Amino acid sequence: MLKTKITKLPKSEVEIEGSLHEDAFEQYYSKALKNIGANVELDGFRKGKVPESVLVSNIPENHILEEMAQLAINEHYPNILESEKIDAISRPEISITKLARKNPLEFKIKTAILPHITLPDYKTIAKDISASVTDAEKNVVVSDDDVENAILDIRKSRAPRTHVTEVATEENKETPENTEPKVEPARNASDIADAGGELPEFNDEFVKNLGPFENVKDFKNKLKINLKLEKENAQKEKTRLKIIEEIIEKSHLEVPEILIDIEVNKILQKMEADITQMGLKFEDYLKHINKTIEDLKKEFRIDGEKKAKLSLILNEISKVEKIVPDPELVKKEVEAIMEHYKDADLERAIMHVENVLVNDQIFKLLETQ
Repeated sequence: MLKTKITKLPKSEVEIEGSLHEDAFEQYYSKALKNIGANVELDGFRKGKVPESVLVSNIPENHILEEMAQLAINEHYPNILESEKIDAISRPEISITKLARKNPLEFKIKTAILPHITLPDYKTIAKDISASVTDAEKNVVVSDDDVENAILDIRKSRAPRTHVTEVATEENKETPENTEPKVEPARNASDIADAGGELPEFNDEFVKNLGPFENVKDFKNKLKINLKLEKENAQKEKTRLKIIEEIIEKSHLEVPEILIDIEVNKILQKMEADITQMGLKFEDYLKHINKTIEDLKKEFRIDGEKKAKLSLILNEISKVEKIVPDPELVKKEVEAIMEHYKDADLERAIMHVENVLVNDQIFKLLETQ
């Protein structure tokens, strides 16, 4: 009844050529006519109650054929994917190559698929990189200067006025990560004065206004602990980045274009959101840096491809290691998201939480090698 031919294309895509026997295709005629008739209004008939014979004389045959083709492909496409074991990851591009009554329906469908991934010995990579971390890097130290500089930054942020640099300076206009307002690190009272503000006095009253701190000493102790945690997390992220970059470099896979496009668009969306949050118009920002969205897409392509590779590789490792998220933890995290973001999409929240939890388990696995 249905004949198919599967052709593998470059960049992890496949083309499905299909031919549905004319008798099987004809079975969709009545349903197609009913679907179309549900929205047709003709004089003398209520909407959706037009007799089939009247519909046929008032609707172009090509319109009916197109609806028949849509119904047939909607029904058979999932079965084709299942029987041919095709892991489709994109919307199918459908072309109808033959469409006529009393004839077979012929079509072509192109879709991106999960690529074949050859992973390196990721556990050995993780073990070697973790072993290369020095004792000095592992045992982070927070100096008195670190504490004093952090306090100075806090006092500066609480000054009546601060000087904010222009968003698109020569140093930061190229990268989306640097699109947040940048407060100049004034390091003395004269700098603050030049910026139009004054340093607030650092005393017990000041720290109590910052949070649940008893006095200056209590604040400094807790600040030192937090700074140590920040340094430890920074070191952990540095090691994780080295591990994953080497795993990406030594993995073999073809990344589908659609996944690269998705990641590039995510980068652009974040960039636009950051700029809009600062009270600027994204269009004005583009004019200021003299670039179009297409220019930025080209610039972000390398990063987009790397992010897509990372996602695919982590997914493959999770399958090899049989890593799945804890359902109870997923439920708890999703509830927290939905409580804080009332308009969040539930399905997307679940997918996000599951992805984060699985990736965290993967990195913990790699770090224990």
